[in-house]
Amino acid sequence: FYASRGFENQPQRCKACRDARKNATRGERQMFDAVCASCGKACKVPFQPREDRPVYCSECFAKMKENG
Repeated sequence: FYASRGFENQPQRCKACRDARKNATRGERQMFDAVCASCGKACKVPFQPREDRPVYCSECFAKMKENG
């Protein structure tokens, strides 16, 4: 598998150990309350909202992304 991907060195960890390590570093995300700048609906976002940047709910963000 690794040789077919172009890797020359043997893996340091087995798949189970690699997966355990990936999951151990990923903690619970802290969510922050915000108000959508477009529709005014309350939402939660995974970052600290700033006053100088608008925050959008997932529906409004998807609409904006579609429109370009």
